[in-house]
Amino acid sequence: MSVVYVFYNPLAGHGKDPLDRERVKNFFKDKECIFCDMTAKETYGEVVGKIKEDDTLVICGGDGTLNRFLNLSEDVPVKCRIYHFPGGSGNDFARDLGKDADADPFDITEYCAHLPTVTVNGKTSKFLNNVGFGIDGYCSEVGDEKRKQSDKPVNYTSIAINGLLFHYKPTKATVTVDGVKHVFEKAWLAPTMNGRFYGGGMNAAPEQDRLKNDTLSVMLFHNVGRIRALLVFPSIFKGEHVKHDKVVTILKGSEIKVEFDSPRTVQIDGETVKNVTEYTAKAPKK
Repeated sequence: MSVVYVFYNPLAGHGKDPLDRERVKNFFKDKECIFCDMTAKETYGEVVGKIKEDDTLVICGGDGTLNRFLNLSEDVPVKCRIYHFPGGSGNDFARDLGKDADADPFDITEYCAHLPTVTVNGKTSKFLNNVGFGIDGYCSEVGDEKRKQSDKPVNYTSIAINGLLFHYKPTKATVTVDGVKHVFEKAWLAPTMNGRFYGGGMNAAPEQDRLKNDTLSVMLFHNVGRIRALLVFPSIFKGEHVKHDKVVTILKGSEIKVEFDSPRTVQIDGETVKNVTEYTAKAPKK
């Protein structure tokens, strides 16, 4: 008899363990559900190797949980169908597929088959949605610190506004796309996108299609002072920032290298990496 393995992250959704076990059981009725804590070492060391082709694997959590699974399971490929049950604080992957936070588990096998990679500080890993460099990395870093101090939900919009007005300093960005170099002064954002959304709903790359990801999109928000940056920034949530073509540039390519002239924080599907001066993202080879 086939089994449903449910991998969940008890730290997802601001650390409130959002997994609705009964709902998962009802969705996969008449099948045995085995729940596995993704933060436990044995989940990858022992459980993944037991999963058979006719079983089902469900990943419960947010984008960071999916990222963790896709990278940790690299050494032990999963041959069964993979489902996702959203339960994070951002859920941008689900949003990109037209699903909301209340969606039932849905099949994501095809989206896990060919993923782009990013190299940061000599380490290469897969990413699902994006690699963020600039004020988004700053927001991720500040948000991590706030979570350590309180169990209240982090208001990333508030962090971004304060950063735009007072705390974050834009930097010079050199972006090389398939060997062609572009230079941007006062760069606030430089995310490379596999999907359209990141940061809890920002539609950074409205034309990006994750199923046709032989190319990636890098979006530059640049050459603008603090006040105008604050005025334009909210338009990113609706994808209307592309109308501001003097301060927003989107480039597409299969290999994208972004260099900043001073160290900043990178966020990869919401996971932060500090003290970074450059990253290189590569589209998957089909």
